[in-house]
Amino acid sequence: MADEKIVSAYSIYNPEAKRRNKINPLDELYPVLPDKKYDVIYADPPWDYGGKMQYDKSSIKTENVGFEKNVFISAANFKYPTVKLKDLKTLDVGSIAADDCILFMWTTGPQMSNSIELGKAWGFEYKTIAFVWDKQVHNPGRYTLSQTEFVLAFKKGKFPSPRGARNVRQLISVHRGKHSEKPVDVINGITKMFPTQKKIELFARNNYYGWDNWGLEIPDAKIEIPTQGELSKQQ
Repeated sequence: MADEKIVSAYSIYNPEAKRRNKINPLDELYPVLPDKKYDVIYADPPWDYGGKMQYDKSSIKTENVGFEKNVFISAANFKYPTVKLKDLKTLDVGSIAADDCILFMWTTGPQMSNSIELGKAWGFEYKTIAFVWDKQVHNPGRYTLSQTEFVLAFKKGKFPSPRGARNVRQLISVHRGKHSEKPVDVINGITKMFPTQKKIELFARNNYYGWDNWGLEIPDAKIEIPTQGELSKQQ
């Protein structure tokens, strides 16, 4: 019928997305950065994916006729307030970076070029992929099944010294946990490489001894950085 309402996956998704979207509780976009300089900066930016659905066959009419099955609804902005690239660039990370500083930044495949652009905006030069996380489980992907995330290394000035451990492995194979939860092997590895340097975690959700931190969701109490083995025993 001509007046029959057209149903699409997005007509189902959008109302639910608006209801579940996380909002920044602050009047300003960011909390105030510390008035200190750091040799090591570790960041997990809240990348914005435009509120798009993850690719899944439940959103295809021919695969899910009449949308009798629930449409797969998942997005980063349901879990935490995401930030667009142009706004991430305004964060004055350069103001807390020592003259000789290394930046470790989490990213995903779709955000790879944005990550390099962001590192440059913050005053750093892209150097390499420091860590590759094999999550041991895949997400639906439009090209290949998505199973990895990355930590890029950027440098400002010279490499911070003295250097600690030199045997920290690039590849980390740890089963994915909660959404956006990162394996502790990475911060453990960075700590071993730079045990004496001043370190800060940006967009942090933990409060580890030996590290300053900054973000919206930081616990009050300091804790030791657990090993992945210790975490596995607790689960």
